[in-house]
Amino acid sequence: MTGRVYLNSPSYLPKLYGGGAVGDSLLATLYGQNGPAQGMTNPIAALIQAQSGQTRQVALVAAEPQVKRDLAQFVQALAKAKTPADLLNNPVALKVLLTANGLGDRVSGTALAKQALLSDPSQAHALINRLTDTRWKSVNQTYAFAAKGLSVLRQPATIAAITNGYAEVLWRRNLDQTTPGLSNALDFLKRASTIASVDQVLGDPTFRAVVTGALGIPREIAFQTLPAQEAAIMHRIDLTKFKDATFVHQFTHRYLIAEAQRANQNADAGGTDLSSLAARSAGLVV
Repeated sequence: MTGRVYLNSPSYLPKLYGGGAVGDSLLATLYGQNGPAQGMTNPIAALIQAQSGQTRQVALVAAEPQVKRDLAQFVQALAKAKTPADLLNNPVALKVLLTANGLGDRVSGTALAKQALLSDPSQAHALINRLTDTRWKSVNQTYAFAAKGLSVLRQPATIAAITNGYAEVLWRRNLDQTTPGLSNALDFLKRASTIASVDQVLGDPTFRAVVTGALGIPREIAFQTLPAQEAAIMHRIDLTKFKDATFVHQFTHRYLIAEAQRANQNADAGGTDLSSLAARSAGLVV
């Protein structure tokens, strides 16, 4: 199809970093000839720095008193629980489990969380099969509460993954304060190779944000019909490209630059991006 994005190695990087002349790059345009705008950091440099320091920084977050208390309460609740429902009835345990699995934005919806995670996907009309947010099904399948109870969650490797995942998510959240979109970028780099369909992109907040952001698709697309949203993405990019690590890195850089530009524009305009509320309202198909 026409209009698709193919970021082969030299396609946009020369323009991104410039060809030698001052002000000849997207970064120069974004930050000005003398460096980043006040209060902003170079998004590509921030990404590289975050990746290189991730292990140490996540460990520091895990050592924070509140984080240690949360994780200790999760482990204690897991030890005492007789059923998955028992565990999910513990607010701290539910918060840790959801946050570690990329569902931290759903912590306040406890009723939905419990129903989704306890739902049996083998039942055609089960709630988990009606949720458009693909993260729920991924977590449901990971722990298989309906079929295996707490056996998967109690495995030492699983507990370690949740412990590290919880601290990592909290660490990534902090990064967005100085570099808009950096949390999404790090998550996308880790999981982009799993993208298999446009519905998966639209059903995962990180995938949706990065793909539409990098492609320059307005956030208002969330107000359009699902077929229209699917077409907007499929006409612009070949999803199989996300199996290519080099492409994924370049695509992620493009997203970060777009986010920095948008943040600067919002700051200059003094406005609030209300269109993102549409994406938050998505979730349950009835």
